[in-house]
Order: sequence, then C-alpha cells, then structure tokens
Amino acid sequence: MVTKEEIMKIAILSKLFVADDEIDGLTEDMGKIIAFADTINNAADEGTDFDHINHLSNVLREDVVVPSLDREKILANAKDSDEGCFLVKNIMK
Repeated sequence: MVTKEEIMKIAILSKLFVADDEIDGLTEDMGKIIAFADTINNAADEGTDFDHINHLSNVLREDVVVPSLDREKILANAKDSDEGCFLVKNIMK
C-alpha cells in the first residue's frame, strides 16, 4: 500500500508540486498501478513460449549486394558537387 508520505517524497524527488487536495487521489491511483503490476508479475507463465506466439518468422529479405548506378551519372544533375558528393547549401546561418 502506498502512503501519502511516499507520494510526497516522490513528488519532491521529481520536483513536482502536488496540492494537498490531490494527494488522496494520487495515493489511490498509485496503489492501483502497483496492484496491476503485481497482478502481471504473478501471472502464470509456465510452459508458455512467447518467442513465436503468432507463428511468425523473419519476413525480411536477405541482404544482397547489387550493382549501383554510376556516380558520374547521378551527379550529372546535381547543382553542385565536390569529390563525388552532393554539395548542399547551408541554411542554418
């Protein structure tokens, strides 16, 4: 069970202002959150394999090296280039 003092300590550590009329609600909400986390922690998981729960496998293709376009053809339409790279105008001045 969460106490009002613990809620105030958490608020101080997180540098949050908590009004006196909000403490009771926050204490109740935090208790519900912790109870839910305890329920999840106590859930039976014996014999359950979650690795392939939907019987899916890796759907990505293998990496294959393929020929690329010629660099000179790519840079032929560039406004500015230098040493095989696009030159881009710096707009952050």
